[in-house]
Amino acid sequence: MEQNKLRELLESMSIEEKTDQLLQVSGIFYEEDGVITGPANTMGYTEEEIEQAGSVLGSVGAEKLKNIQREYMKKQPHRIPLIFMADIINGFKTVFPIPLAQGCSFEPEMSRRCAEIAAKESAASGLHLTFSPMVDLARDARWGRVMESTGEDPYLNRCFARAMVEGYQGVHELREKGRIASCVKHFAAYGAPMAGRDYNTVELSERTLRDDYLPSYKEAVDAGTAMVMTSFNTLDRIPSSGNKKLLRDILRGEMGFKGVVISDWASIEEMCNHGIAQNREEAARLAMEAGVDIDMMTGCYCKNLRKLIEEGKIEAALIDEAVFRILNLKNELGLFENPYKDADEKEEKEILLCKEHRNEARRAALETFVLLKNEGVLPLKNEEKVAFIGPYVSNCEIYGAWSMFGRPETTVSAEMGIKSRSGINAEFLTGCAMLNEFDGLEYMKGKGEETGNESEQLLEEAEEEAQKADKVVLFLGEHRMQSGEAASRADISLPECQMELFRKVRAVNQNVAVVLFTGRPLDIREISRYAASVLVVWMPGTEGGNAIADVLYGDVSPSGKLAMSFPYCVGQVPVFYGQFATGRPYKEGTDEKYVSRYLDIPNKPLYAFGYGLSYTEFQIGKVCLSASHMNREGVILASVQVKNIGGMKGKEVVQLYIQDVCASVVRPVRELKGIKKIELFPGEEKTVSFEIREEMLRFHNVDMNYLSEPGEFKIFIGNSSETENGAIFVLE
Repeated sequence: MEQNKLRELLESMSIEEKTDQLLQVSGIFYEEDGVITGPANTMGYTEEEIEQAGSVLGSVGAEKLKNIQREYMKKQPHRIPLIFMADIINGFKTVFPIPLAQGCSFEPEMSRRCAEIAAKESAASGLHLTFSPMVDLARDARWGRVMESTGEDPYLNRCFARAMVEGYQGVHELREKGRIASCVKHFAAYGAPMAGRDYNTVELSERTLRDDYLPSYKEAVDAGTAMVMTSFNTLDRIPSSGNKKLLRDILRGEMGFKGVVISDWASIEEMCNHGIAQNREEAARLAMEAGVDIDMMTGCYCKNLRKLIEEGKIEAALIDEAVFRILNLKNELGLFENPYKDADEKEEKEILLCKEHRNEARRAALETFVLLKNEGVLPLKNEEKVAFIGPYVSNCEIYGAWSMFGRPETTVSAEMGIKSRSGINAEFLTGCAMLNEFDGLEYMKGKGEETGNESEQLLEEAEEEAQKADKVVLFLGEHRMQSGEAASRADISLPECQMELFRKVRAVNQNVAVVLFTGRPLDIREISRYAASVLVVWMPGTEGGNAIADVLYGDVSPSGKLAMSFPYCVGQVPVFYGQFATGRPYKEGTDEKYVSRYLDIPNKPLYAFGYGLSYTEFQIGKVCLSASHMNREGVILASVQVKNIGGMKGKEVVQLYIQDVCASVVRPVRELKGIKKIELFPGEEKTVSFEIREEMLRFHNVDMNYLSEPGEFKIFIGNSSETENGAIFVLE
């Protein structure tokens, strides 16, 4: 539809019709089996408001959504179509590794392919938009939603933000077949809640916000994201859904975002709980003035906007702006010409979980596994007698808390993947329950989740098999619902029932490898100390079991690197590699007291950002710079020689870090500025080079100007954030 026709449509609408377009309701109002993703409460909508709401979330299925659209448009006076949205976080029916795991691939192109497949599957099932990617910077492992982030680093998050947006939307037109719109979330700084507790307040300096947290949102906006979602938290003591500076000045003004802004579930109404709005009417005014276009699952807009206009408390032009943006998004998706877009029952059956998509899910999982320790237990050999033990041995729910459309019956467990191999000598045992009695999941009581104390019989059987085996592989981890939204944890260790299994098995067989399923970094001090090998597989998705078998038996060498540091213990968090030097820095291994240190634990994390082992070994040569000085228009080439000196083909992630030695404000000890993933055969050698340009050195200086300052810079190139392989150059 032409823009002038859209304007004519807007002008022909009544105020009630306009405010209804600003309302999003759950599909539960249209069908009995809709998916609810927020607090279940009675909203008090009228039947007319539900029938005329502009968008629906949480319902899927080509036939179902076509029926809803058809019935809706019969009653819509202007034949404005609905837009269907859902949380397609890491895949639709074909589930890929959780986003945090994808970050560990250090391969944004892989995430682009995953997003493309998720778009194809969900589009065929009738969806138009996904609430993804989540680009919140995550540095506190207590926060359950770290699983949705790609980690602790601004540069890495930027790379994945762009890749995912372009994967969902393409780079041309949203109306193209197999494309869906993306909604970047949560704006802004949702990943820094106080005490790591979900929905909590955020306290950040303006400089930290701009240098660390905002760049990934900006990258997503530059990539063309169609929608941005507000965050639940306060920032500068103002809730995001009512933060005019954040949404109008920064997002729309500075970043140039022209798309739709949607609230998170009920976050407009929740401004009353924050104490910034006295009632829902005032909350509606604050949100509309701030620039929130769609009210997700409250009646704040549809119940109050007309009254606010009539009383002169807000301008009618604000509603027109919001409605036009929504109409424009529907137009860009091609819904006025084809309200069903790509919904197709036949294609839905053909492509969901098809072989091509499963193969990509398997490849993706293989890129994300991180080998933290290996003292010769891995890879396994077919002739070895191996006892596979643990609550995740046969568990098929290995797709993460946000994979609401994944199903255990279509997921490959570790046992299934291993048994598909020929010639193995293996036993499979559960060993213990997944959890102690509820373990913080009391709300799941009576919902069929496996909880409770393990029986002595399970432990005895595990000990007996472990004693007879050449090697033991323990499949341990947190329950998939122990991470995700509303899953903050003060204790990020494994359940005690699993630790008891580990101790008893380790007592009778020291050749123990631990395969760790998790949605967050965990406190694994004891496991790291006593297990011979530790492989983190996160929540690997539909083809997780096959990928695990591929790595355990050495068909593929693990190549993942940590996108988020594993803390020594929860007392360190938030812990991340890019911290600031203090006036009294602590030097590891010394006994100085009056320095910045703990008395009882190390300063460093157990495993740092960028760390990850392989079955082979790589040698990285000294850093060579093409010049020792650089002017502002110049380029320095930083190069290293990388050689596979082991006996197996493998991939290495070569990482470039830069330190600004002296500046007008304190700068991070180092910052990731480049990544290159290469594959080498045994004995093969390659030169890996990075271009260093002036714009890579910019930050917000003492006057809050975004620029670079002349002076000395240190370059580090290696295979983790702790590398000391470096060189120095000067910016003139």
